[in-house]
Amino acid sequence: MADRTVQTRWTGGMRAVTRAGGFDIAVDEPQTAGGTDTAPQPTDLLLASVSSCFALAMAHVAKRRGIELVRLEVTATGTYAGPRFARIALSVTADNPRAVLQELLPEAERVCYVSNTLRRTPDLVVELG
Repeated sequence: MADRTVQTRWTGGMRAVTRAGGFDIAVDEPQTAGGTDTAPQPTDLLLASVSSCFALAMAHVAKRRGIELVRLEVTATGTYAGPRFARIALSVTADNPRAVLQELLPEAERVCYVSNTLRRTPDLVVELG
């Protein structure tokens, strides 16, 4: 199995910056949670991860099948239940016929790393470095 690693550095208050693949991603909390509301919340990034991964999975499957996608959008909505999401719903829309999208969905679900990870909960190990 291959590993992928990102590193997050706390920058004060309720802000942090994650270094991922050569990119910096800032996170913050809203003012109501003690933050400054200057960057997305970590939970927003979780939803962004699953929606963007699924969009790319749809694009990948469409390309392999020779289907040209038009204006593909994936919206992720998380429903809070205490300190976690109890449900994450993805809504896929495009200007392609619904039947074409329906044909792509099963394979996109099969190849999307993030949605597969959320469906099959990985072991989460927290340790001091």
